[in-house]
Amino acid sequence: MNTKTIDGYKLKVILESAAIKLEANKDEVNSLNVFPVPDGDTGTNMLLTMKSALKQGLEVEDNSAYKVAQAASQGSLMGARGNSGVILSQLFRGFASGLEEKLEIDIPTFALGLKKAADTAYKAVMKPTEGTILTVARECGEKAMSICNHNDDMVSFLEEILEHGNEVLSRTPEMLPVLKQAGVVDAGGKGLLYLIEGALEAISDEKRSLVASERTQVMEVQTKAKKREHIDTDDIEFGYCTEFMINTTYGDVEEFREQISANGDSLLVVGGEGLIKVHIHTNNPGNVLEKALKLGELSDIKIDNMRYQHEEVLLKDELSRMNEVEQTEHHNEVKRYSVIAISMGVGIDELFKDMNVDIIVSGGQTMNPSTEDILSAVNSTEGEHVIILPNNSNIILAAEQTKHLSDRSISVVPTKSIPQGIAALLVLDEDADLESNIESMTVAIDEVKTGQVTFAVRDTEFNGTAIKKNDIIGLSDKDILAAGNDINMVSLQLVEKLVDDDSSIITIMYGSDTTDEQANELAEALEEKFGDLDIEVVFGGQPLYYYLFAIE
Repeated sequence: MNTKTIDGYKLKVILESAAIKLEANKDEVNSLNVFPVPDGDTGTNMLLTMKSALKQGLEVEDNSAYKVAQAASQGSLMGARGNSGVILSQLFRGFASGLEEKLEIDIPTFALGLKKAADTAYKAVMKPTEGTILTVARECGEKAMSICNHNDDMVSFLEEILEHGNEVLSRTPEMLPVLKQAGVVDAGGKGLLYLIEGALEAISDEKRSLVASERTQVMEVQTKAKKREHIDTDDIEFGYCTEFMINTTYGDVEEFREQISANGDSLLVVGGEGLIKVHIHTNNPGNVLEKALKLGELSDIKIDNMRYQHEEVLLKDELSRMNEVEQTEHHNEVKRYSVIAISMGVGIDELFKDMNVDIIVSGGQTMNPSTEDILSAVNSTEGEHVIILPNNSNIILAAEQTKHLSDRSISVVPTKSIPQGIAALLVLDEDADLESNIESMTVAIDEVKTGQVTFAVRDTEFNGTAIKKNDIIGLSDKDILAAGNDINMVSLQLVEKLVDDDSSIITIMYGSDTTDEQANELAEALEEKFGDLDIEVVFGGQPLYYYLFAIE
């Protein structure tokens, strides 16, 4: 029997099937990152966004396809992570708008939904780039519109769209030179096609139902906040709670457990069916991650500073009590500006706090916060104007979405790195008006150059230079400027290419896996090379990145 329409329940099944398909292939999507750095998280961001959409969709009790789509759209927006997640949320939004409140989706309506999905996503991006997920979405929507009136079977309809989408995806390297240079297709486009493929599988199987009950399948465990007692954080021997998954054919779980056991405590290493899950409390998460990378691709990386988390909770409790008193005494006094910064690393967190940042949202490479995370931070502030510093190019869109979800005065300064965030804060004037502040902060971020030193997660070639997995690489903006085997040598080469006649200060922020001695040796080498420049060394504590450089 041909499938001609989709009701609300069937749409839930489709959403679930799409999420399952993407989850099974997210590591492949992650591996398509143009740069071979340990933060290729397109697949993970899309999956987390998709799960949030599914969670909201499953809560709809009505059998209306439109209401399920609307709920999924709202869920995807709140759960959107990274640029790919935000674009996916806009695809959901456009798709829902094309359903026109229909109880059931027929083929023409489905086609209109796909078309409007692409249109909405394009409008959400300030400078749309062809050769990305946007191109794949647009071509799929146009294909759907061209065949919808000549097809009466939903299965064959989607099969044609999927076939066309894969053909477009194969051409993305010709549209976007950086993809061709890296030898990959667009990661977001690939993720989108896995979602469509999952939808097709659900439609093809007429008897398919939800895998689990609607109330338990993707719901995250909810716990009530408990009052926390003070503990001496100096007694926490290992400060970073580190969790991740390894996609690998390596089967000796016991051997790997032994390899990393000396790095910390609270160790859990379990494996099966090509995956190893790791949990460890350690002071050197980067060392553990490097050992894991030798076994395969990493995903679902989560690193939390337990000392900072505990102190932050206690501080918030104390601030809350103080605010209650202060509000009683000064109920008419309103703070002018509240600043939210996305940060990674205990040293960088402390630096931002010293610069009067109101709320720090943990995130950065491999850990993009969701729109909901950032919105929650906004709601916790009291300033007349809220200024958000994303400090990562992959977080800017998620931060921008908060403007549409709150009636607060929210401004996003498009900082793409920690050094840019610091530069913006340095010119924030509490007495100036909002427009002047945003203008001066935006100008300031263009006056600092950012360098990053990390390791390659796969073999690749960039600008004619062959890069091997685990090589040390130095990056700036969208370029790999240095590569080699020695961290400080690569760092020196990177800085040499960034310094120009206008440079006056070089700030070195060293990570959790770089020693004081290494950082000071690098500073001495830079002083010999650039004797007329000021060299500053700061502990950043960031994972995965040995150094961050700010050159002003």
